[in-house]
Amino acid sequence: MIQQIYPVPEHNYAFELNKDFHFSAAHYIADENAGNCQYTHGHTYFANITIAGDTLDSTGFLIDFKTIKDLIHKRFDHTTLNEDSAFSSNQGAYFPTTEVVAKTVYEIIQTRLDTLENKPVCLQIFLRETPSSYCIYRPKGGSER
Repeated sequence: MIQQIYPVPEHNYAFELNKDFHFSAAHYIADENAGNCQYTHGHTYFANITIAGDTLDSTGFLIDFKTIKDLIHKRFDHTTLNEDSAFSSNQGAYFPTTEVVAKTVYEIIQTRLDTLENKPVCLQIFLRETPSSYCIYRPKGGSER
């Protein structure tokens, strides 16, 4: 992966962890206002997940890098996002736009972090859909949880 400089969210945590990875997925925005995006098409999404905290777990991690990748990559890689329950049951009928996918990635990651004794938080999801288009999702106040 080409080195990318990401916007850095402000925080006062002692540790900040960032994980980069990609996944390939198809989607469509089932609305005529979406233009060509209403038709099924695919992207290789590049994601950067920012996690922070003050306390490490018993092995010295905020969370294992592999866990972060597995939560998203195993779920979404080589799928049609519209078929995932996160996009069909999320407060009505949200389509998997880049913004909605970024927020969903946050929710999946933060739900796992909430189960950890050291209570790290997800501060930011950077999701690139194309070389020239990306979205950043930051929960208000640094964490919605």
